[in-house]
Amino acid sequence: MLGVFSGAIVSPPDELVAAGCRTPSPKITADALVKRFIEANPSTVSLQIGDHVQFAYSHRNESALLPRSFAVKDEIFCMFEGALDNLGSLKQQYGLGKSATEVVLVIEAYKALRDRAPYPPSHMVAHLNGSFSFIVFDNSTSTLFVASDQVGKVPLYWGITADGHVAFADNVDLLKGACGKSLASFPQGCFFSTAVGELMSYENPKNKITAVPAEDEEMWGATYKVEGPTVAGTESPMLSF
Repeated sequence: MLGVFSGAIVSPPDELVAAGCRTPSPKITADALVKRFIEANPSTVSLQIGDHVQFAYSHRNESALLPRSFAVKDEIFCMFEGALDNLGSLKQQYGLGKSATEVVLVIEAYKALRDRAPYPPSHMVAHLNGSFSFIVFDNSTSTLFVASDQVGKVPLYWGITADGHVAFADNVDLLKGACGKSLASFPQGCFFSTAVGELMSYENPKNKITAVPAEDEEMWGATYKVEGPTVAGTESPMLSF
């Protein structure tokens, strides 16, 4: 799956911009990236939302246990890959029918968060149990919401194209050939929301996330780390992704 967003939707992460400047390497534009995805996956479904957002996905080479899906409701677009272990109880919680799928559940959870939930964004993702990554774009508010599961069973990557768009994909080779060193693994157990304005851990929302520049010979431009809880008299341990 692939989601590409212009600077009008999301500002490119500073650490990935810096990595691309520090170690320049070939990049391509957002349109060329989407074209490359479509050419590599003949059964691709793709769409453009306005002038600033492009989605593309395919069932090619997907896992039978962790399928990809796409849905749209009330101008909320969602691509989901994986499976939720607690889908049944969540459907009851959100008042959904028995036939509702994971991607529909995520849209409803996002709508509840946006419209009426009195809890922080981290709660919306923290109660999803399973293996997943998803990309939500709310066209009515131009809000982007992206998340990955707690242990990274469904990999997700993000990078910056030659024309400054931020791209998310489950295929690292696709982004490596498009974003150069402006590329990183999306940290597991975390979410990114343009409404919040930063990358956060939903398991430990109060813990700061830092980006450590990668060595020049590494594929990544940066590695994101979630700081562990501080213990008196010791340094904060960090979880690396």
